[in-house]
Amino acid sequence: MNFALPDDLVALQSRVREFILNDIIPMEADPRQSPHGPSEELRHALVEKARAKGLLTLHASREMGGQGLSHVEKAVIFEEAAYSPLGPTAMNIHAPDEGNIHLMEVVATEAQKDRWLRPLVQGHIRSCFAMTEPAPGAGSDPSMLATTAVRDGDDYIINGQKWLITGAEGAGFAIIMARTEDGNATMFLTDTNQPGFILERMMDSLDSCFTGGHAVLRFENLRVPATHVLGEVGKGFRYAQVRLAPARLTHCMRWLGQARRAHDVACAYAKRRESFGKRLGDHQGVGFMLADNEMDLLTTRLTIWNCAWVLDQGARGNLESSIAKVVSSEGIWRVIDRSVQVLGGQGVTSEAIVDRIFRDARGFRIYDGPNEVHRMSLARKILDRVVGGEQ
Repeated sequence: MNFALPDDLVALQSRVREFILNDIIPMEADPRQSPHGPSEELRHALVEKARAKGLLTLHASREMGGQGLSHVEKAVIFEEAAYSPLGPTAMNIHAPDEGNIHLMEVVATEAQKDRWLRPLVQGHIRSCFAMTEPAPGAGSDPSMLATTAVRDGDDYIINGQKWLITGAEGAGFAIIMARTEDGNATMFLTDTNQPGFILERMMDSLDSCFTGGHAVLRFENLRVPATHVLGEVGKGFRYAQVRLAPARLTHCMRWLGQARRAHDVACAYAKRRESFGKRLGDHQGVGFMLADNEMDLLTTRLTIWNCAWVLDQGARGNLESSIAKVVSSEGIWRVIDRSVQVLGGQGVTSEAIVDRIFRDARGFRIYDGPNEVHRMSLARKILDRVVGGEQ
């Protein structure tokens, strides 16, 4: 195995690192942010900075105007971009748009790409992915999907409720998962300004890094033309797998960048702060936490790179992405939590970026499937590959 990065990727990594340090981190105190994420005005300002540096939507295909990054290349670049909570928004690689771009490049028709995908890749609009529902609808178990889509002539009529829909406020269009009359799930594309597409309320959450926050949506006789079906009728869950494994992994990449930032802040503080006659980091209690952070960061990065490599070989990577999701979400949480502890009182205030990263990161053990569900899935796969009985 050769872990050396090619020269062109190292050069791109350096460009992104310089961009984040010089252009984006100075904007972290910009007042155009709320508990529901950066405002659209701020998002546009960030996007224009990335556009000017040629760093916008790098993961999209070259046909769509991106650089067609491989999964391994994304692992390197997305980590660098997320060194600032605003970096993924600036470079248009944030959730849910990044995953929607990947899905639509694979599944959408040319007409759908022209109408929705190209403006999304260009950073002119945002999107949301409406799948999760309040009880008794679909949550961790997608088979409980309750939103319905009934054929009516050349259209479908969609009714149902969704919640925890990231980026919904201000999104230009949505991908809606609904159950069609054949009992299977189907994906639909719709503009969000249509009659019957209702944003009921915004949900207050721990995190504030996602533009458009998290919302509750309701569909009341939302009329969607049959030409706006994404892919084929009845294959929604199959297409969800096209989106979910890579999108789950890019979450890991971005959170690794935030965890590295928290660790760097803690290291700098431990080096300059003195206590009981020596640097804070020279005390074993603190130094050991920094050492543990380094180990967790490396373990997480290698797990991500392994899964990225598997995906680049054309494999589905479901097992590897589940492992990466659990290892990453728990590893980065330990790093961030230790960093708060090293910073002491400053770590629980907005005086340091670590407080913000701490609040943003907690949800990752739930997003993209709770870790318990991934462990359950992994256990089934482990048992299925066992050959023979007792020895």
